[in-house]
Amino acid sequence: MTSYAFRLLNVFASSTFSGNQLCVFEDARGLDDATMLNLAAQFNLSETTFILPSDKADARVRIFTPGYEMNFAGHPTIGTSQVVRDLLQTGDALTLEFKAGVVPVEARGDAWTFTAPCPEGVRTAPPTLDRAEIAGLVGLDAGDLLGDPIWVDTGADQLLVPLASVDAVRRAEPDSSKLNRWQESSLGRKTLYVFAFDEGNVQDARQVVVARYFFAKSGGGVEEDAGTGSACANLGGWLRHQNYSLPASILVEQGDQMGRPCRLLLDVRADGRIQVGGRAWEIGRGSVSI
Repeated sequence: MTSYAFRLLNVFASSTFSGNQLCVFEDARGLDDATMLNLAAQFNLSETTFILPSDKADARVRIFTPGYEMNFAGHPTIGTSQVVRDLLQTGDALTLEFKAGVVPVEARGDAWTFTAPCPEGVRTAPPTLDRAEIAGLVGLDAGDLLGDPIWVDTGADQLLVPLASVDAVRRAEPDSSKLNRWQESSLGRKTLYVFAFDEGNVQDARQVVVARYFFAKSGGGVEEDAGTGSACANLGGWLRHQNYSLPASILVEQGDQMGRPCRLLLDVRADGRIQVGGRAWEIGRGSVSI
């Protein structure tokens, strides 16, 4: 049997039991795809990552949910970066190779920032359902929407639904019986990101946005994610698509209704670069024998 070391982290966290959970395997050499998927299912977190050597970056990273592999995801990028820095002694600037491309990451202490992998620019597409139907998927009315929902892709395409109020975000309640009506992404996944500007709420010169992220579970039903870095990056893409005044600095509050509060820092630079940041908090280590 071979022993594989892993670390448990909370990302976008401010305390031991806040943030989005992540498992990182320190050295995945010798693990095949099926075993990686089985390990992700064993830990049953939203994502588990596996570190491998790379000839393009400081490390190659594969990301698995309990049901499938992902091209890119935000909170796994931040959590894995902290592990790579510790293992390889890279310093506070490093690069990670994902299926979606090479992503630069920088740190100040345990606070990390990645630049979204969208070299060809922000990609957008209209949804197949109208705005009233999309609002109904999460128990809302068309009047709860601030604007038209739109697919945005800065590394992983997701359906973004701008809402008119924070109250509407908090009232959102997906109906799993309507899951067959959800449109799939280009990767075959059903996702929905609702958000609203908390007008008048500015913290540390950042406009506060309250968000929630829903996705279809591989075994059926709808799940909520505590803190979604890729969707936060897509929010930056939405700001660019809406010709929002740049540069823009946003504080995204997510996960509060789940009891896993996450705080994500979104910056869209004047040149259009989209950067997402947050803290990584290591809470444990162990090993698995296979």
